[in-house]
Amino acid sequence: MSSPELRFQPPVSYADLLRLPEEERWEIVNGVPYNMTPAPTPRHQEIVQNLSLEFGSYLRGKSCRVYPAPFDVRLLADGKKDSDVSTVVQPDLSIICDPEKIDDRGCLGAPDLVVEVSSPSTRRRDKVEKLRLYRKAGVREYWIVDLDLQIIEQYLFHGDPDRLPEINVYSLKDNDTIQVSIFDALEISLQAIFQ
Repeated sequence: MSSPELRFQPPVSYADLLRLPEEERWEIVNGVPYNMTPAPTPRHQEIVQNLSLEFGSYLRGKSCRVYPAPFDVRLLADGKKDSDVSTVVQPDLSIICDPEKIDDRGCLGAPDLVVEVSSPSTRRRDKVEKLRLYRKAGVREYWIVDLDLQIIEQYLFHGDPDRLPEINVYSLKDNDTIQVSIFDALEISLQAIFQ
């Protein structure tokens, strides 16, 4: 699911992705394409749904919005033509508080919070490549959900891509609750996520 694909001749741009059939899901990171099929497991989707419900309930009536995958997020793309955009990801969940970033094709710019539900095939990309990418792009908070260990790693970026993130690890086993840093009054129990 997460290995680079050779269907395209790199570097690949967003314009290349727009020519594909809608049922094909791809990400590109620095011009390298990654096939996002086959579809995620039912357990993966349950976790994404639980998170969507928790965030959606809190955000009802507020300006921030929750967008589950598939949803294109064009990073580091401000002012660029589609043929010059070389990084497009589809996080499992994106929370975006600036409505100006939303257009008919997804998000142009960094979401405020990104969640990736990690699998063995995506774990390395989520913890290394995407961590670096989200930090550089200006994401404020990044969660990696580990289905096997039932933990969530929360990375808090403080607006400086050269500064190391603050990292918090929460565990279902410890009955932890996450304080969502980008919102003053939102805490989410891991019980509600992994139920």
